[in-house]
Amino acid sequence: MSATAATGAGRARRLVVRSPRAKLSLCLDLRAVGVGAALAVLAFVAFVLDMSYGDSAITPPEVAATLVGAGPPGADFVVFDLRLPRALVAGLAGASLALAGAIFQTMLRNPLASPDIIGITGGASLAGVIVFLGGASVALVPVAAFAGALVAALAIYLLAWRGGLSPHRLVLIGIGVSALTIAGTSYMLIRGRIEQVHQATVWLVGSVNNRIWEDVWPLAIGLAVLVPVVFCLSRSLDALALGDDLARALGARVERARLGLVVAGAALVAIAVAAAGPIGFVALIAPNIAARLTRSSAVATLPVAALCGATLVLAADFVARAALAPSELPVGIVTAILGAPFFLYLLARGNRVRTAA
Repeated sequence: MSATAATGAGRARRLVVRSPRAKLSLCLDLRAVGVGAALAVLAFVAFVLDMSYGDSAITPPEVAATLVGAGPPGADFVVFDLRLPRALVAGLAGASLALAGAIFQTMLRNPLASPDIIGITGGASLAGVIVFLGGASVALVPVAAFAGALVAALAIYLLAWRGGLSPHRLVLIGIGVSALTIAGTSYMLIRGRIEQVHQATVWLVGSVNNRIWEDVWPLAIGLAVLVPVVFCLSRSLDALALGDDLARALGARVERARLGLVVAGAALVAIAVAAAGPIGFVALIAPNIAARLTRSSAVATLPVAALCGATLVLAADFVARAALAPSELPVGIVTAILGAPFFLYLLARGNRVRTAA
């Protein structure tokens, strides 16, 4: 096995590891690896800090010790049964939303093309609200949210299809579908009974309050299935980011790859919304931050975006619990407070770029 380092003007430093015997090679973007390692540390710090806060005082070192089986007496129940499921749902949902956002923003070549804006999150939200207000069992909310996201994604894809798929047309159709789902959700809330509307409204903001292990497993299993699929499609994602014509010249099956990415992205949104509700702006913020930190290919940016999303939601959940203690805010309120100014910044930056051009 041999390793070589390669650099180039304006390009990130890369390490190429080759195994002549196995006829395999692996190209590592050292900048992305460094950023990912730093974000992994930040994510772990946010994870431990989030679990340290609550009615029972447990310090972050005690939480870390409990996770490895060396914690103080009585801490196991608080950490493993009460706080760990909540932190896991927050981190995994953040990673899932960030991955979905990175897929759509890269595929559509638009930093504003997050699932929140193009209607996929709206489809999941509408389906979940219908269950909340329709008198069905709350246990059906995850199933409904999953189905709603996939139906919205396929509807957008089919409506945007005209012998091919234009990214610009898909974004415009998605914005229209988003408006329809928002209108449908508002109508359902107006017609619902007050106690059901309250429950649905908390879920719509995005919340990880009172999460248990039964909420963790579907999200974890979904990510275990979808993450390998996404990374198998990541080379096609890099090609699509260059434009359809160049992607075809590079041998990519453009429409097939785009359909697969749309379905995978919608599924990632669906499992996150099913577990934690539609936590706003994470799918918009995290991929943009990751792209600016790595300045690399989708293969390198996707894991960094996932870590960024997990860190963001875990930190937001800690702030949501501590800001107005003993009351707890839904985590989606904190991400919205952070995300709205960032969204305005992206709009202003896009206007400056178009003016300069």
